Amino acid sequence: MARLLPPQALDALIAGAQATGTPLDGPDGLLGQMTKAVIERALQTEMTHHLGYEHGDNDGAGSGNSRNGSYGKTVLTTAGPVRIAVPRDRNGEFAPQIVPKRSRRLGAVDEMILSLYARGMSTRDIRDHLAEVYGADVSPALISNITDVVVDEITTWQNRPLEAVYPIVYIDALVVKIRDGGVVTNKAAHLVIGVDVEGVKNVLGIWIEANEGAKFWLTVLTALKNRGMRDALIVCCDGLRGLPEAINAVWPKATVQTCVTHLIRNSMKFVAYSERKHIARALRPIYTAIDENAALHALDELRAEHGKRYPGLVAAWERAWEAFIPFLSFDTEIRRVIYTTNAIESMNFQLRKTLKTRGHFPSDEAAIKLLYLGIRRIEGRHIDGDGPLPAGTIRGTGTMGWNRALNHFAIVFGDRLPI
Repeated sequence: MARLLPPQALDALIAGAQATGTPLDGPDGLLGQMTKAVIERALQTEMTHHLGYEHGDNDGAGSGNSRNGSYGKTVLTTAGPVRIAVPRDRNGEFAPQIVPKRSRRLGAVDEMILSLYARGMSTRDIRDHLAEVYGADVSPALISNITDVVVDEITTWQNRPLEAVYPIVYIDALVVKIRDGGVVTNKAAHLVIGVDVEGVKNVLGIWIEANEGAKFWLTVLTALKNRGMRDALIVCCDGLRGLPEAINAVWPKATVQTCVTHLIRNSMKFVAYSERKHIARALRPIYTAIDENAALHALDELRAEHGKRYPGLVAAWERAWEAFIPFLSFDTEIRRVIYTTNAIESMNFQLRKTLKTRGHFPSDEAAIKLLYLGIRRIEGRHIDGDGPLPAGTIRGTGTMGWNRALNHFAIVFGDRLPI
């Protein structure tokens, strides 16, 4: 509106509001009045298009249909509730698109509610927020119905076709509290994140399971394969029971690699907080070693210097050693993109924060709905899942240093990498 109206018109509107004591926002504010005027003008334009002639035009004589007054309707907008006059035609055939029949809110309101829900606000929190900020009375049931519109979208998203090959796949788990049989239990929400040949990260799917194992993982990976993913070059995971066996069965050529970031973090749990910076420096020679022999030497030094005081620290690396050493066979450029999981860690941090504010969920489906909305917000995807994106956003997040790493992927993995 500010771009369409000349500055003089805007100044006149603001001056008029100040002269009459009209606030800028709020239910009776200037923005609400402008919203009302714009909506009603748009409805009149729709009516003109429907009838085929302007209001008062002689061409409408004998056309068989004409304007027939209007009826009042209150709609919820991002400026608050607005009372508008909806035009109607004599034949009762006019079906407005900007404010459809039986609709009591504009599409932007749905987007706002979904955005608030994706950030962890409960339906009652959103209701209170809308009442406090916009003066709108919206029931929790209505908000729940609005968020339920993504259920079909989730099904489509979970079954969408995938790329044939992903150079890197990360598999991670978030703990969610779900009510099951009257008891709140901890379940794992597993996220599979793929990095495609362009270096863009996307969540490929969400699976919730209380008891993971080889059979569960075989089902998950087979579903990914059936969606078109025939190969993964490197799969990074972290101590998920039965997963390496399932990977070898579905993608036999894939390199299974423990997540170095998680390995460092898990081993640091055994270290006193005051000494973590010192121990972190002691761990660095292990995962930056030029080969396995150099890494073993660095591990021996860690064991000799800190083994007695922190045996759990050393044991964590010893248990994960076989799953860690594939990392050492790669060039520095590939190591960097495997190790640097900032985008994934950032996503997990935001999702964990959202889960924490919500407490527990009534069902697996409710947990998946919130996680999906959070992922969609993080990845920058539009409200309809397939529509145009806001300016400057992409579908997914990029990977720093990807072009350099891709050259080394092409050398190491040859024709398995589709470029």
